[in-house]
Amino acid sequence: MKFWLLFPLLTSTIGISAQSVSTLMGARANGMGYASACLIDEWGLLNNIAGIASIESPTAVFAYDLKPMLPGANRIASAVSWPVKFGVLGGGVFRFGDDLYSESVLSIGFSNKFGLAALGFKANYIQYRAEGFGTKGVFTLSFGGIAELTPKLSVGAYITNLNQPKISIDGDRAPTLLTAGVSFKPTDKIIIATELEKDLDYATRWRTGLEYTFHPKFCARTGFNHQPSAAFFGMGFKTKRFNLDYALQHSVNLNLSHQASVNYNLTK
Repeated sequence: MKFWLLFPLLTSTIGISAQSVSTLMGARANGMGYASACLIDEWGLLNNIAGIASIESPTAVFAYDLKPMLPGANRIASAVSWPVKFGVLGGGVFRFGDDLYSESVLSIGFSNKFGLAALGFKANYIQYRAEGFGTKGVFTLSFGGIAELTPKLSVGAYITNLNQPKISIDGDRAPTLLTAGVSFKPTDKIIIATELEKDLDYATRWRTGLEYTFHPKFCARTGFNHQPSAAFFGMGFKTKRFNLDYALQHSVNLNLSHQASVNYNLTK
């Protein structure tokens, strides 16, 4: 029997929504409840691709997401962003799961800033694998943008898996997600972000988060999700060469989960 015949059953068994796990990563975004549509940082490759447009130095990032209650659902990701004359190039890898079931993603993207707006797109190769049933691979396309309306107010939006390829012979497709959000900076030390994510086949998810920089090198974060409900907390430490972030997530289904990430500036 082919793996993709059992694909919908496998994904529903381990709690994956819409036949694909979320690739949103980075402990900064995690601490803010993944309200990352307007965030401008090196994790834009796996969140809103437009977020890497303002990166000025080559940067490497790495993150690990640990779910003690469900070891088979741990996630890991790494990416590199590299400024060039005509914009910023990015490449990265993501993996979810274990030897029984896994999803792996290879992403390549590009973003550029045009005045007050940034636009970006990326191509992904997603491979689904289940022990004893083989693998299934598909290509997807994603697109995103961020616009700074005023120094205090920004809006962002992105589309994930725009082409919605088939992932099973029964017609199941990789989920297309539409995400739009707003970011408000009442002061230089505070960022408040909120966004809505709509899967074409599921209820709308609401995410909101806050980041407070209480010291030039330290910041605290919190966030909340609805549908499903989850609470988030995080801390960040930064220097000129690297950022170290940690986030804690609490949900009814998985209890506590942890994520740590590091951003490292490759330029001396």
